[in-house]
Amino acid sequence: MNILFVHQNMPGQYRELVGWLAARKAHRIVFLTQREKVQPIAGVTVARYKPHHKADEGAYPLSRYFEDCMGAGLGAHLACRKLDEQGFRPDIIIGHAGWGELAFLKQVWKDVPILGYWEYYFLSEGGSIGFDPEFPPGEAIAQITRARNAVNHLCLPDVDLGQSPTAWQMATFPPEFGAKSYVCHDGIRTDLLGPDPAATVGLGRLRRRVGRDDEVFTYMARNMEPTRGFHIFMRALPEILAARPQARALVIGGNATSYGPDSPDEGGYRGRMEKELGDRVDWSRVHFLGRVPYDDFRRVIQISRAHIYLTVPFVLSWSLLEAMAMGAVVIASDTAPVREVVRAGETGLLVDFLDPAALARQVIAVLERPQDYAALGQAARRHMVETYDFNTRALAVHLEKINSLLPRKLAIAPAAG
Repeated sequence: MNILFVHQNMPGQYRELVGWLAARKAHRIVFLTQREKVQPIAGVTVARYKPHHKADEGAYPLSRYFEDCMGAGLGAHLACRKLDEQGFRPDIIIGHAGWGELAFLKQVWKDVPILGYWEYYFLSEGGSIGFDPEFPPGEAIAQITRARNAVNHLCLPDVDLGQSPTAWQMATFPPEFGAKSYVCHDGIRTDLLGPDPAATVGLGRLRRRVGRDDEVFTYMARNMEPTRGFHIFMRALPEILAARPQARALVIGGNATSYGPDSPDEGGYRGRMEKELGDRVDWSRVHFLGRVPYDDFRRVIQISRAHIYLTVPFVLSWSLLEAMAMGAVVIASDTAPVREVVRAGETGLLVDFLDPAALARQVIAVLERPQDYAALGQAARRHMVETYDFNTRALAVHLEKINSLLPRKLAIAPAAG
């Protein structure tokens, strides 16, 4: 069978699924992406497209996002026409619907079913916009946000079946989306993610490695920005470090901005918070690690006594589930998408997103009495294994839904074991 994956940032949410399918060596798999440098996947052919057009700086704000997405959509369309001319015709297309890449693929292959990924329906109320009063919505932001959903609506008729990873994310979409979609997380490999008492991490300013015997707490986000509560985490640092003189903070994340406006400050939001906190923080015990390789991320979480995850009501991060799978004691924001995964007092601890003092108190308590909270990490791992594991939970659901779009003769059977 021929399978076409489409995601501007390969592999995106399809990391486990495309790897599993490729390992079967029973399919011809092409992955269409914008990304230039990708980690090779045995059995997967990478095809690239370039956006046909990008909006210029003077573009009308309400239509700028749509303009960019249409440029991506036409670029993907042209690349698929080339694939067709070269003799590749997919039996199914699996791709992200949020960036316009799926908008014109039915014009290349009219009868090929599309399984589309619904990640988020942009909310002008009840989501990330206006949640944090420190960052009030800008002029016309409600209209700009609503206009972004034009891409979702354009793709809806051509998406034969949709997938959303969490119930909260699916609930952001209007009913007509949910009527032709299913909810199932992409799945994480809990067999590869677990506690490791022997894990250690090297830190450049120390002459020794740190491990589980050290008082380490962690924070991780793709980028250090307000949507992921970076400013809240930073404002909790003075109290945490003052109360726990042996504690060290390990911070993973880049200095760019993934969601929301960029910071005008030198050094981005990190620079802004360092300037705000000044000498109230013992910076010798705060280690900014940047974006790290996956194995390093895993070791950092494995030595963590308390892992902090903060987000406004928005797309849930894989890193939260992965940290829980590794048995981390998670202290997370009490926001709707997090509550779907973290059961307060059972699989983790929840604090008010807007209250850095409450965050500090909870982290201090966990660092001070780790034995009292260890059961939370153990329960978190059990919850991940039972509910979010790729091999034993998510894969069967995804295969069932994929097969529902295919002729019976092309149905994909789960692998034994």
